Amino acid sequence: MSPARVTLLTTLAMIAFASNSLLCRAALKDTSIDAASFTSMRLIAGAFALWLVVKMVPARAAQSASAGNWLSAFALFTYAACFSFAYIQLTAATGALLLFGSVQASMIAYGLFKGERLRGQQILGLLSATSGLIALLLPGLAAPPLLSALLMIAAGTAWGVYSLRGKSINSAASNAGSDATAVTAGNFLRAVPFALVLSVATIASASVDYTGIALAVASGALASGIGYAIWYSALPSLGATTAATVQLSVPLITAIGGILLLGETLTLRLAIAAFAILGGIALVALNKPLPMAPVRPS
Repeated sequence: MSPARVTLLTTLAMIAFASNSLLCRAALKDTSIDAASFTSMRLIAGAFALWLVVKMVPARAAQSASAGNWLSAFALFTYAACFSFAYIQLTAATGALLLFGSVQASMIAYGLFKGERLRGQQILGLLSATSGLIALLLPGLAAPPLLSALLMIAAGTAWGVYSLRGKSINSAASNAGSDATAVTAGNFLRAVPFALVLSVATIASASVDYTGIALAVASGALASGIGYAIWYSALPSLGATTAATVQLSVPLITAIGGILLLGETLTLRLAIAAFAILGGIALVALNKPLPMAPVRPS
């Protein structure tokens, strides 16, 4: 794949990922759709879009029925549900920053649990990112609603779990002749029943309108389904460090989109927190961890 094409696909994927926050916030702020209905429609639309993508390649189509698994699907559903309910009150930029920070924090914590050792700059970066999250959540006039912030952190943690499971599962699928897009399609399909249960459980407060439905479908089919397919097509041409670094752009794209499209304002508190969180994560991502500490015999 040519460098120009890789750059184009990567840029489109980052815009798609940022659009998820913008579409969800717009739907829950400016339309009557409820968070559970948004979640269900997003996952259904995403599953359908990914099904169309895998059907275009006969080898993928044959794999799609068996690809994915229920644990990953539940993590995907948990992310999508918490994401939607969090955006009832959070601004797009704040939500994206909390989401991205908690995804990276959960993955770093898992690495440490597995025995990875951080270098000095990485420790500094981890402290910076943690301080930024704490500063963003501290009580004050510009602090986001605590429950919504915690829901978004839960969404990020669930996405971190999904990503960590995906590393090993996608590797196994690749060895078996499958690919990440087929696995993602299978997980989206399996996540739909969980979302429908949530919608039934909250049916008393259910509400939809045409604009809200359109935004949910756009989030699921375009920003999620097609976005992931584009990202997975570009990913093999990116190094691990490059892939981790370019994702730092997602909260920034979201913040710009929130200002231009949703009329949001960039507060000083959010700007400082974003600098601390994204700068800290960059320090961690740009430096490879030290090898795992050897296990001492008992």
